[in-house]
Amino acid sequence: MPGAGNHWDTRERHVTDANDRLILLEGGDEPEKVDMSVGGGSLIAYTCCAPDKDNANEDAVAAIPYGPDAAVLVIADGAGGMPQGRRAARTAISTLANSLDDAFAESRLLRGAILDGIEAANQAVIALGTGSATTMTVVAIDGLIARTFQVGDSEAMIVGQRGRIKSQTMAHSPTGFAVEAGFLDKKEALHHEDRHLVSNFIGTTDMHIGVGAEVKLKPRDTVLIASDGLMDNIHAHEIVEVIRKGPLSGAIDAITNLAKRRMVVESKHQPSKPDDLSVILFRKPYKGKRTRTSKPPSG
Repeated sequence: MPGAGNHWDTRERHVTDANDRLILLEGGDEPEKVDMSVGGGSLIAYTCCAPDKDNANEDAVAAIPYGPDAAVLVIADGAGGMPQGRRAARTAISTLANSLDDAFAESRLLRGAILDGIEAANQAVIALGTGSATTMTVVAIDGLIARTFQVGDSEAMIVGQRGRIKSQTMAHSPTGFAVEAGFLDKKEALHHEDRHLVSNFIGTTDMHIGVGAEVKLKPRDTVLIASDGLMDNIHAHEIVEVIRKGPLSGAIDAITNLAKRRMVVESKHQPSKPDDLSVILFRKPYKGKRTRTSKPPSG
């Protein structure tokens, strides 16, 4: 059960809707954390406001079950500087959940259901009529197959136990595209003055969805989704080293605490960009070989 036997300095919350099909961290005034089983694996998620921020957390985090061995993991980051970014993030996630609920009832394949759900989320945010927008990054877990879907600059990563990055999304931003084209390396992009600019949002008529290739999850692979509050403050190699092994609870504590420290302590050698911070970590269980615990009967 969420929170059982743990001692975190955060509110531990397991929020579901009336049909128990949406697990959501709503991004309140206090940090929130949840530790649970979903999609045939273990998930831990965390969200908190930027330090010294006056308005509410504009991130929203969700895990949407899609049957006993599948789930849709989502982080939406309401656009800063735009009206009602928090509302846009919540609207996008709830619309995606409703669309997936309908698709599951119709026994539709998960990939198509997610694409339709993101398109529906885009239309729902546009229909708010407030000019608000949000990013949305999704990882679909379908048995042992993972696939990413991205709109904006929240990122996803799949890391093996030995530290190999098996999949990583690239931010939909000028610096992200420059890295992808080879004009910037990742370290330069992390310190670039235009790092905060984003070129793709839910809530716009030209929204587009970046779809990743299928990745087969092996034992102890770790799936990460994170808002730019993490990705703008920690180098990728630092994230990989922390999340590739050990308990998920320790990994999420380590990377979020490091990100929060860097947000409040500026350094010429390390990034420091205060922002709302949200992270999901997910692993499928390891099923080792059975060992014989007693001798077979003789004779």
